Amino acid sequence: MSHFIQLHLLTSYPPSNLNRDDLGRPKTAFMGGARRLRVSSQSLKRHWRTSDLFEEAVDGHKGTRTKRLGKQVYDRISGADAKIAAASAEKIASVFGKLRKVDKNEKHEYEIEQLVHIGPEEWAAVEKLADKLSAEKREPTDEELKELLVQRPTAVDVALFGRMLAAAPSYNVEAACQVAHAITVHAAEVEDDYFTAVDDLNSGVDDRGAAHIGEAGFAAGLFYLYICIDRDLLIENLQGNEELADRAIAALVESAVKISPKGKQNSFGSRAHASYLLAEKGDQQPRSLAASFLQPVNGEEQATKAIEKLERQAQAFDDAYGAGADRRFILSATPEYGTPALKGDIQRGNLQDLLTFLKDDE
Repeated sequence: MSHFIQLHLLTSYPPSNLNRDDLGRPKTAFMGGARRLRVSSQSLKRHWRTSDLFEEAVDGHKGTRTKRLGKQVYDRISGADAKIAAASAEKIASVFGKLRKVDKNEKHEYEIEQLVHIGPEEWAAVEKLADKLSAEKREPTDEELKELLVQRPTAVDVALFGRMLAAAPSYNVEAACQVAHAITVHAAEVEDDYFTAVDDLNSGVDDRGAAHIGEAGFAAGLFYLYICIDRDLLIENLQGNEELADRAIAALVESAVKISPKGKQNSFGSRAHASYLLAEKGDQQPRSLAASFLQPVNGEEQATKAIEKLERQAQAFDDAYGAGADRRFILSATPEYGTPALKGDIQRGNLQDLLTFLKDDE
């Protein structure tokens, strides 16, 4: 089996505000002497793992990221005894992280200071223990608390993207997947949309003005995204379950090519599918192809120019350092795309063919 799977995606978004900065404008990055649009890896991973597509594909093997575990425990026990519920909630939540100090008037009781990623079997164990404590009207023992954490939970999102438990570092999980920030292959400028809203009950006789005036930043672009999956580590994270690892990879890939960030979607309707994907498999040291776009893509036919630059860069790396992958697959939804600029035997096909390629190593 190949150690690494590398994915290179090109996705075109129309005017949109996919991922906002602290001022509410599209995020950017400066690269190759030009300002680019950017979508953070955090945003991408969040939207992939919470999508219906991903959840259905992994069928219950998904974790929960939350600070509010303690409150869930308290609510589950409080019907039996509020004092026991409070003490139990504090002890159970503390297993996963340090509790945040709150004032007496605050409502975030038993809240953990940092988000924690909890596997499905850990969540089930917490609920089972809470029900037992409620029935027996007592607080948890140290032994019961120790049994809540799992070294490597079978949550594919934990296995892919990792987790950090400051309160129990031995239960940390190293991420098997690295996701780069998506950037436009060309220079881009953020524009301002000046808009107004009209009051339906305003006849305009006395007041012809708008009921609301506002501005919203937006921009359009063709984004390059790089993803690297350490398949060996993913299998290790999933306790040796290769079938589940393959399902995790398939769910991730399908989400990456189909799921768009939700930022301002109601205002811009900017949902998009990837127009090109190059998949690579092998044991070679991974490398991004972002260098393809140090010189921004200019002029017309940006999609085909971007594909050509990406494939030529991959070939240049091959010529300099040896083949960057043992096997390659191209999925293209760009009608003008022709013959690959990469040498060698490269498979081509649709999404289902791609998923078969990623699973099959014969």
